[in-house]
Amino acid sequence: QVQLVESGGGLVQAGDSLRLSCAASGLTFSMYAWGWFRQAPGKEREFVAVIRYNGRTTNYADSVKGRFTISRDNAKNTVYLQMTSLKDEDTAVYFCAADPSYVGRAVERDYVYWGQGTQVTVSS
Repeated sequence: QVQLVESGGGLVQAGDSLRLSCAASGLTFSMYAWGWFRQAPGKEREFVAVIRYNGRTTNYADSVKGRFTISRDNAKNTVYLQMTSLKDEDTAVYFCAADPSYVGRAVERDYVYWGQGTQVTVSS
């Protein structure tokens, strides 16, 4: 049974940093591209970042580029999202997701496994 468990969310002030973690089990972690998505209240879920299976190729939404960093630790079956210079508009539930295609795109339908999400709230 595949399980993805996000952690690290919370309430922070604008300008602060947070690191989200997503621990995976029940699948061969290294064989997947891993993505982070988020859903703000009243909005559709949107792409945030992705890291390919090779661990070297990443892609980010324009809104987070230069502030967020995605990384992975295959030994720990964990993918991370380091978030800095947080803004009010970063408030959302953040989800990690696994893409078996290796490529890793900003396309939600490519992802076959999803976590339950972790809430990030940024106050100004």
